[in-house]
Amino acid sequence: MNKIEKDLLKQIADIEKTPMGAYNIRENGKGIERNTTANIDIVTKTDKPGIDIIIKPNTKNESVHIPVILTQGGITDVVYNDFYIGENADVVIVAGCGIHNSTCDTSEHDGIHTFHLAKGAKIKYIEKHYGEGEGTGDRILNPQTIINLDENASMEMESVQIKGVSSTIRETYANMKKGSSLVISERIMTTGKQTAKTIFDVNLDGEDSSVHVASRSVAEDDSVQEFISNVKGNTKCFGHVECDAIIMENAKVISDPKIEANDVDASLIHEAAIGKIAGEQLIKLMTLGLTEKEAEEQIINGFLK
Repeated sequence: MNKIEKDLLKQIADIEKTPMGAYNIRENGKGIERNTTANIDIVTKTDKPGIDIIIKPNTKNESVHIPVILTQGGITDVVYNDFYIGENADVVIVAGCGIHNSTCDTSEHDGIHTFHLAKGAKIKYIEKHYGEGEGTGDRILNPQTIINLDENASMEMESVQIKGVSSTIRETYANMKKGSSLVISERIMTTGKQTAKTIFDVNLDGEDSSVHVASRSVAEDDSVQEFISNVKGNTKCFGHVECDAIIMENAKVISDPKIEANDVDASLIHEAAIGKIAGEQLIKLMTLGLTEKEAEEQIINGFLK
């Protein structure tokens, strides 16, 4: 791989050498490298672009890396990936997409990831998005995540948009059965005239199921962000959604929360806070010798951790 490819993989998947375990690396619409293990199989779909990742029951302490990179302009890459996680498995899945676009043409990746977690299965899913390049062409990323959690299954999802993405629509849909749990941590940075729209739609159908969504974002310059959440408690369950945003310059942030309790024992909470960096925070750091810009960067980095 050349330097651009290596840098993209490091940004989105912390890959600096051949990853351990199972992996599938996709570049410019084609798979370029793959490895499977005794417990994790990766199969190319025959009816549409994408792969099936099949993890055997009781698989522990293994990982799957499935990063996507685009290094050419004028590409629209759509991929459908299905994850089948066997009973009582406990694994880490690392995905994400990086775009390097030095042309005037648009580069776009739309990843539709569907998770099927069997009874008692557990995964940590990490997805990072990143754009770079000196070209004027847009870098568009539209991830869609569909989550199906069986009884007592659990999923922790970390979704991060680092920088450099011209526009994105980020959709997450979840259907949850008895005793299942879902924890989502989202972090987004937009600058310039970039736009980002996030949609969370969660059905708490199983008794004692729970979801916690925490979204933190920073909007700078003339960028626009929109956060939409819809959590439906259909039985005895717990749901907590929090959206916090820092707004700077002429940026705009919209938060549109909705919680729907369809059962007397559904407990649902939504919290939202949007504001600029507090002046006292800046002053405190500047008294330590930082410039105003350095103080702002330190506050933002800490907020997005």
